[in-house]
Amino acid sequence: MSGYAALARAWGAELRGWDRVRTPYLDQLVGIDVEIADDPPAPPEGWEVYVSSAFADRVAGRSRAELLAELVSLREAIVVAGAHGKTTTAGMIAFCLARLGRDPAWLIGADVPQLGGNAGTGAGWLVVEGDESDRTVAALRPRIAVVTNVDLDHHTTFASRAEVEELFAQWLAQVPEAVRGDELEPYDGPLSLAGAHNRQNAACAVAALELAGVPRDELAPVLAEFRGAGRRLEHRGTAAGVEVFDDYAHHPAELAATLAAARTDGRLLALFQPHLYSRTRHLASELAAALSAADAVAVADVYRAREQPLDGVSGKLVVDALTEKRPGMPVAWTPAYADGAQFLARRARAGDRILTVGAGDVDRAAELLLELLR
Repeated sequence: MSGYAALARAWGAELRGWDRVRTPYLDQLVGIDVEIADDPPAPPEGWEVYVSSAFADRVAGRSRAELLAELVSLREAIVVAGAHGKTTTAGMIAFCLARLGRDPAWLIGADVPQLGGNAGTGAGWLVVEGDESDRTVAALRPRIAVVTNVDLDHHTTFASRAEVEELFAQWLAQVPEAVRGDELEPYDGPLSLAGAHNRQNAACAVAALELAGVPRDELAPVLAEFRGAGRRLEHRGTAAGVEVFDDYAHHPAELAATLAAARTDGRLLALFQPHLYSRTRHLASELAAALSAADAVAVADVYRAREQPLDGVSGKLVVDALTEKRPGMPVAWTPAYADGAQFLARRARAGDRILTVGAGDVDRAAELLLELLR
């Protein structure tokens, strides 16, 4: 929503806002009155109200998705959707357009340090990260649509993978140009990002950029400079010879790819925070299978995000599945991520890597780990 606000303001709108807590994303909204309070204030008389999905049950107004659809309709746009890799792929596209002088605007779901944030307001192509979690990507009508891959990740919206595939197929049929990541060979040029999944992301980015009129021979040296988005295998620091990384992965496929990319000759320790009760209930076993590639794991309790708790669903489901899959593996059920950091810091030694991973607030544990290790 902060990115949408920045772009709407650049295009002439007058804005005010509210959030429950202050986050770094609000720093880019200098000059916009954003109230921080437990309860939302009454909106000014006659103003249009748009509401994040996180607060849809507390504030009356139009959805975030409706605002995004309006913004996309006002500019030649590239929308990147898919179960995994959306943020990195969109970041790659926006970065290349910016470095090649194409003056893009962008709305991406994470900070991209090399671009200066998660939103930009240039006059060229608008690069957008789309969202299938509530089917709202179907309302977007870009010039170029990208689907990085298809997977079942949002169990309160979709009953099967086939439903996800149908949504994307219908969406792609309504746009002029489409990129399907599952039809592409992995990118074989130089990349700064580790992992086979990032070579697939790069393949999607290159295909979209070519459709946008950027010659491939211009792309390779620029794409090689891209160092990723925030919370995507982000190096947070080193203490006592132990490297600490943070990643947003929250689905088994993402966890597996991230752990594989993070693996070196040393041990790999992971602090995992499940995201959403519905996902944890349906995928606890699969999450455990992915985490079994680590050498020691602490599991925090579920980050609820937009969901209400479900009886019998907690991070312990993942712990139980992991201890069954890897008997004897050092595994801890630590509902508070701070306790998980303590568990791993006591076991870490020089040459190890510790990964904090999940789509909630587990990233706050990275700094705590560095303090404990010093």
